Amino acid sequence: MPSLALEAIRIILVEPAGPLNVGSVARVMKNMGLSQLVLVNPHCDYVGSEARQMAVRAADVLEAARVVATLADGLVGCRRAIAATGRPWSPTITLEAPRDALPWLLESAAEPDSMALIFGPEDRGLNNEELSHAHRFVYIPANPDYPSLNLAQAVGICCYELHQYGRRQEVEGRNQKGLRLPIEDSRLEESEIRSQKSGEINQGIGYRVSGMDLPHPPHPHSSSPIPQPPAPLDELEGFYQQFEALLLEVGYLLPHTADSRMKKFRRLYNRALPTSEEVAMLRGVLRQMSWALKQVK
Repeated sequence: MPSLALEAIRIILVEPAGPLNVGSVARVMKNMGLSQLVLVNPHCDYVGSEARQMAVRAADVLEAARVVATLADGLVGCRRAIAATGRPWSPTITLEAPRDALPWLLESAAEPDSMALIFGPEDRGLNNEELSHAHRFVYIPANPDYPSLNLAQAVGICCYELHQYGRRQEVEGRNQKGLRLPIEDSRLEESEIRSQKSGEINQGIGYRVSGMDLPHPPHPHSSSPIPQPPAPLDELEGFYQQFEALLLEVGYLLPHTADSRMKKFRRLYNRALPTSEEVAMLRGVLRQMSWALKQVK
């Protein structure tokens, strides 16, 4: 039976163009215990015969898929979001392997329906504006001679990592309660112990991406629990819109450079994971500044 944490994760596909891909995504989601599929402005018949052919027994995932006009609409209510990118390197964002980053989504199991994993269109992937909606970013290390993965393959790898981590959580929970484990879970536990020992030996080696050895330092949001959940991304979006309007009004932003500057501010605040209370405080500051500007005009 799928865990509640896995069922709460939204798989968001931005402008998918291939019905075969969407059907394959639905199938692997159901294989791995995920059920929430969100399609942003799909460019295909996602419930047609081709999609159903690939979904096989996961047609219910297709039929329950939610269609939205924008990525921001698909993220309403989400407090944690990870975006997948095919770029092997970026000067502005930190790329992580799925196994390192994705467990962070499941750490918010107490916040139902508040997690998202975002994938871009087949032909271009996520652009900079779309990436700016996420807190963290994953890149799947592959053969540098041919690193490009099919959309459904990328989703499948990430869903598998989420499923494996979810199973490990269940095993640990049973152990803490002193319950007897099924044979397959016992084997999983033994395998995890071996993996942990191996990780201790290989700690700091990192992984290889496009000919580069990258270290795996702990992510600042991975190990330390957050006292309060981050604000939903739609609350942050309201702050960004208000902040941009004020910066344009005071002349810090110019219309032709506003988008690129605001992407930097988005990365800054997304990394900080402000709570709803903190976002409300920031918006209060902006309102007071706007009021003060009107008094001097």
